Amino acid sequence: MKKLSILLASILLIIAAGCGNGGNNGGKESTSPTTEAGQKEETAPPKKDVTIKVFQFKVEIADALNRMAEAYEKETGVKVQVETHGGGEDYNALLRAEIAAGSEPEIFNAEGFAALEAYYDRATDLSGEPWAKDVIESAAAPAKVDGKLLGMPMNIEGYGIFYNKELFAKAGITELPKTLTELEAVVAKLEAAGITPFVTTNEWWSIGHHTINVALAEQPDPVAFVEGTKTGTELFKNNEIFQKWTKYVDLVFNHSQKDKLTTDYATQVATFASGKAAMIQQGNWIQGDIDKVGKLDIGLLPIPIDDSGKARIYTGPANFWIVNSKSKNAEEAKAFLNWMVTSDTGKSYITKEFKFIPALTSITATTEDVGQMGAAVSEQAASAGGWHWGRYPDGVTQGWGAAMQEYQGGQINKDQLLDKFNKTISDIVQK
Repeated sequence: MKKLSILLASILLIIAAGCGNGGNNGGKESTSPTTEAGQKEETAPPKKDVTIKVFQFKVEIADALNRMAEAYEKETGVKVQVETHGGGEDYNALLRAEIAAGSEPEIFNAEGFAALEAYYDRATDLSGEPWAKDVIESAAAPAKVDGKLLGMPMNIEGYGIFYNKELFAKAGITELPKTLTELEAVVAKLEAAGITPFVTTNEWWSIGHHTINVALAEQPDPVAFVEGTKTGTELFKNNEIFQKWTKYVDLVFNHSQKDKLTTDYATQVATFASGKAAMIQQGNWIQGDIDKVGKLDIGLLPIPIDDSGKARIYTGPANFWIVNSKSKNAEEAKAFLNWMVTSDTGKSYITKEFKFIPALTSITATTEDVGQMGAAVSEQAASAGGWHWGRYPDGVTQGWGAAMQEYQGGQINKDQLLDKFNKTISDIVQK
């Protein structure tokens, strides 16, 4: 069975491009009491009455993460309390509220680059942890500051247009689209066969930063463009790539399910999983939810915004596990993360239960482990684009998502949408 670890080399290269131009394991020594004969006998580390709180955003792994926490408690006596906030919730706002209330989680999630800046005062340097040497360098880059590794990359993910092979065959589609014109032809064939082409969502984060990132990543120099939008020297409305990108957005919005304005993330995924739509713009993170409904034969299309034939998917580290330095149990938190990526139990959860493409070279995964979607992402990783929304301060992507919701509902036109992208940035940056 093909090892996905073999394909990680190609993922390294593209994530690196997308990122721009003796350790303490937190564990305890085992005790060695002396017997009457004067000899020492080894015993297991004593279990502790400690609770560490994990505040995390990934709803797809919530159940499995709770089971993993239970396994860790049975093994060590350390209780891991998991609190999940994701999907339609504003995770960052909830995390800020949690911290403001004085309820400091031991471990929390944060994105890299600008999104991590708000937590510099809390993010523990993990460079000396036993697993740090095994982290894929490009996956770690968004959380590296002044040579310090301020978070453990959760995994590597990718998104594009996943499609139902059975529905494509039913509509007589024999050649996969590589351009926007070809994708438009596919949409026409699906509708002629009575099949809904796309299922989309009204969730701000999905139609916001994921969809907008497509045009960011296709800039000749994404980092320079991002910085230009912050200073006001780059306007989305005047950008040729964003003008092209709106045609792709229109294709999805105009040829998706009727109730898209009220479709949340869970409903979107369930609709695709039940075969009620042929395509979905999402990432390999939905594999577990798909499998709960049924076994689909799924393929992955790159996202075209023009007819250049250079369409691609987009990959990056999903998020980071941050150890809160202000917690009294920071060492226990580090020990838990170490166990997660070094123990057989932890690694099994990461690959088989979470369906993650590992961000550490010391963890291998098979296609059977991560599913058809993860394998498809790995296969297209060599030509993938990067993730750039994390280069903006918190609040920007939320504002973009709100503007996309207005556009999806027909409340604003294309020029107004692109103007709102710039205004959102200026409102946040100037504060």
